[in-house]
Amino acid sequence: MTRCPTKRTRTTASRTCLFLNRVCGCLISSSSQSQGPLKVDDGQDGGGVDAISHSLALVQRLEALLLQGNGSDVTLRVETPNADEVKLIPAHALVLSLQSPVFEELLLARNGSTLTLRESADCAAVFDKFVRYLYCGDVSLRLNQATPLHQLATKYQVGPLQQGITRYMTQNLARDSPSGHVAGWYEYAVQAGDMVLRDSCLQYLAWNLSSVMQSGEWAGLSSQLLMSLLQRSDLVLQSEMELFAALEAWIVQNRPDGLTAENALRAVRYAMMPPRELFRLQTQSVVLARYQESVRDLLYMSYQFHSASPVHMAKFFDVNCSLFVPRNYLAPLWGSSWVISNPTRDDRSTSFQTQLGPSGHDASKRVTWNVLFSPRWLPLSMRPMYTETGAMQPTRVEGGRPRIIITPATSSADFAGVSFQKTVLVLAQQQGRVLVKHVYNFHQSTEENGDFLAEADLYRRSSEYLLDGSLLLHVVVKPLYQNLIATKN
Repeated sequence: MTRCPTKRTRTTASRTCLFLNRVCGCLISSSSQSQGPLKVDDGQDGGGVDAISHSLALVQRLEALLLQGNGSDVTLRVETPNADEVKLIPAHALVLSLQSPVFEELLLARNGSTLTLRESADCAAVFDKFVRYLYCGDVSLRLNQATPLHQLATKYQVGPLQQGITRYMTQNLARDSPSGHVAGWYEYAVQAGDMVLRDSCLQYLAWNLSSVMQSGEWAGLSSQLLMSLLQRSDLVLQSEMELFAALEAWIVQNRPDGLTAENALRAVRYAMMPPRELFRLQTQSVVLARYQESVRDLLYMSYQFHSASPVHMAKFFDVNCSLFVPRNYLAPLWGSSWVISNPTRDDRSTSFQTQLGPSGHDASKRVTWNVLFSPRWLPLSMRPMYTETGAMQPTRVEGGRPRIIITPATSSADFAGVSFQKTVLVLAQQQGRVLVKHVYNFHQSTEENGDFLAEADLYRRSSEYLLDGSLLLHVVVKPLYQNLIATKN
């Protein structure tokens, strides 16, 4: 038995037919005026299959339909919380329902031809852009419009727009703005539950912390975001002293509660500062003088760390903590920058020195490192194989990929108890700024990281990884005392 459609179904169907008739009329008129592109696909039966596309004309007609309000069957009344501004947008229920399940429910439940929507002032300001996307499938926006548009896409469950704006935001973290925008995007991502955007913002801030601390954005960081950064070992900055100076400025300007200030100061890795800097902090820092009791134990352990052999110290104290783990310091004692001109041609090499370890006990000891960059390093599975007679089997040289090998120039008994983690910072040019794009950690060769420079097209002159035809790297060597650090973070 065939059941009759409900009243709501009949209403929706008739509204759909009416709307389609109007749109089709517009398209027929447009087709008679312009010829669309013609695509021919030769079939196996000898005949050609022709395709006529007027998709661009369709989008143009839909946009005109929105702008002119022709055939409109619903008016969107967008109000702000204080009702000091009202925006009226004539629209078409079918289009809204097709694009958003939230709109579909709201339109079915409405009484009358007006649908009242209450939005924040920021969202109301871009609501016409949001509606235009529902009709045309594209949107133009500025940095300050990304968050409210993302909010609208999330609220009305327009998935493609939500994903597109997340991608836009992650690709424009380096864009210059008067007061900075990455920290604000991070806070919004946490609130919205967008983990992709949250992690992208946090990684950008961590890998470019030196420039962030010198910008106006630093003072506006929330305490939660500040702690998330301070707890990371992959921060890229000149030294731990630079971090303390920026933290002190943040505390002076924001005046956080005592517990927040104490937790932030306890996240500083004082053991990574030489004793002369620690003495200066204790005598000159107003903030440290105010909260010295809360970090007294960390300062005490740091002085011990610098005065005794780390291996000997570990026999008497439990010092297995992040206090003794270096970050990615750019100071010369921890590594060296390396500009590789024309990186697709021949193997290149360089050398530099670092201190044996961060402890004052090892401060006078130096390690010389030899670094080799090869643009066509062969992975293990493709290296030359030798037969029993000693003849070398042919290999595919064109399969080689960029690799870096870092080895000490000499071996020494002083190396006992010390392991060295190598880190290569890869810089790239984005939005007119040079920033850290990738951070690779390894022990001897970047072959341990299968994705080293996997995204970099070094043969393309316009590659963001090339600045005046050169590849910009910074090599950091982080010594870790094995008897102190059980797990590396």
